[in-house]
Amino acid sequence: MDSTERLHETTGAVAVEAHARDHAHPRYLLVWLWLALLTAAEVAVVWFTALPKSWVVVALLIMAVWKALLVALYFMHLRFEPLRVAVLASSPLPLAVLLVMTVLQEYR
Repeated sequence: MDSTERLHETTGAVAVEAHARDHAHPRYLLVWLWLALLTAAEVAVVWFTALPKSWVVVALLIMAVWKALLVALYFMHLRFEPLRVAVLASSPLPLAVLLVMTVLQEYR
């Protein structure tokens, strides 16, 4: 093995160690528990409340966004990525909001 190969192995090992040190493993079971609780809350809001329909829709949208953020941040590891990756991943959201608003206008 020549010195160049040893250098690559050494720098690779150092990079892996630095990444492991900086990237703490999330508690997936805890995130999963939050997702299950939010799902149960969504079902409860629909089945067991006498709230006005608009309040139910707002509550469901808030919980859906919360669940989407949990999935994106922890299971897609966006929490541990640089900001530019999170911006890239969230860039389609304004288009999705525009699409939903346009479709909702059809049912008015």
